Amino acid sequence: MSDATTALDAGVLTLTFRRAAQHNALTWDMYAALVDACERADADDEVRALVVRGDGGRAFVAGTDIGQFAAFTSGADGVAYEKRVTEVLDRIRAVQVPTVSAVEGYCVGGGLGIACATDLRIATPGSRFGVPIARTLGNCLSARTLDLLVESLGRALTADLLLTARFLETDEARRVPGFLHAVVDDLDAGLAELTPRLTGGAPLTIWATKELLRDRADGPDRDDSAVVERVYGSADFRAAVAAFGDRRPPTWTGN
Repeated sequence: MSDATTALDAGVLTLTFRRAAQHNALTWDMYAALVDACERADADDEVRALVVRGDGGRAFVAGTDIGQFAAFTSGADGVAYEKRVTEVLDRIRAVQVPTVSAVEGYCVGGGLGIACATDLRIATPGSRFGVPIARTLGNCLSARTLDLLVESLGRALTADLLLTARFLETDEARRVPGFLHAVVDDLDAGLAELTPRLTGGAPLTIWATKELLRDRADGPDRDDSAVVERVYGSADFRAAVAAFGDRRPPTWTGN
């Protein structure tokens, strides 16, 4: 079976990541499948909403698969990677129909970026949100991805999560204004309640709302390449990638 599948039912296009054994950690093919789903959502008149979810019940998305970093040789590779992730997240934001992240389990790193890029999020009680890179890989987010987190979570909480590398539990996440549309025991039931409201709305009203909200959020572009290159080109990053593969804690040097 493919690592990502799509299904269209009653106007709802659902993309499901299917690497449950790896907590749905994303490969480049899975990122590409997400972009393809966005393209289909805009091109197919039958699609009135896009839902993104993870298979297995343990994770929505546990970030990018660490194996994708194995070929990195310099900070420039990190710049290219973060640019690619930014393009995927921006493509999600540009989808003209409502988008929903259905979260069950871990929503980590790139997974949290995807969740923040969608219009709405629902989650099960045991879900956990975070970007614990300060204690795992020692990499960084692009300015654009950081903006998405701040937009959804607020500056203070975004700083808290990144600087402490802690996870945001569902009970706390539900108290963040606007972050979670609903907390549901059963994702399928929650989606069955939510999606008819989205597919039954006036398409132009929905389109205009999304366009204007996006225009309001988009600020001037910033060149973050120097910061990203320094981090991805560091010895700490290379050592942490190796440590992760060896299942041992990394040692940070600041270099």
